[in-house]
Amino acid sequence: MNKEKKDQLKKRIYEIIEAGHEGDSASKVYDIMIMVSIIGGFTPLMLKNFTVYTKTLDLLVIFVFLIDYILRIYTSDYKMGIKSYKAYLYYATTPMAIVDLLSIVPILSFIIPGNTALIDAFRLFKVLRILKVTRYSSTMVAVTNVIKRVKNELGAVLLFTLLYIYTSALIIFQVEPESFNSFFDAIYWATISITTIGYGDISPTTALGRLVTMLSALVGVAIIALPTGIITAAYMDEIKRRKNKGKLVL
Repeated sequence: MNKEKKDQLKKRIYEIIEAGHEGDSASKVYDIMIMVSIIGGFTPLMLKNFTVYTKTLDLLVIFVFLIDYILRIYTSDYKMGIKSYKAYLYYATTPMAIVDLLSIVPILSFIIPGNTALIDAFRLFKVLRILKVTRYSSTMVAVTNVIKRVKNELGAVLLFTLLYIYTSALIIFQVEPESFNSFFDAIYWATISITTIGYGDISPTTALGRLVTMLSALVGVAIIALPTGIITAAYMDEIKRRKNKGKLVL
């Protein structure tokens, strides 16, 4: 097979594995196969005990994801728009490529049997497969674009939140040291308070401690509202942008 035919074959593979579009039945079938694999891959996670059937299903799903990962790496020069080995390196470090890799990591549980802790860790990796759905939903693609656009603002809010939690923990730990066994307990209390959940397993007993708790909860309401407002505004802009381009969000 000459170079031109190889390039044509690679391009066709790229077209198939990317989210299907009107008129490409092969790509649509591939999308359906991946979606079925994603859904099927969650079946073992809903059961406490593995059976020979769930293990077989799990292995089949991992095999499908492995082939998908190999094909995406193979065609990454088309994905990245760079005809160079750098395209493979760049793509391998993108968030979705990392998700794809973590989706097949549980195959090690078949290679290294008997380690319960390791198997439990691999089961957690399987949950990440839900992120693969974002490739096949225009709504999820829009949300991903929104998050990328406002990542700096969200990062600033996250930093402010962490600083506030740390500061609140320091204050309450000094105000009521007898109520907390460790500083980690104070961090736990501050996190629960700022989210206004209030489990009640750790609660202040003095008037000053309760005042700090009330202030923490009030500030928490404002902090939780910040990312919601940022994402909502950016999402509305994304919808308008897509409508102007004739791409309605479904």
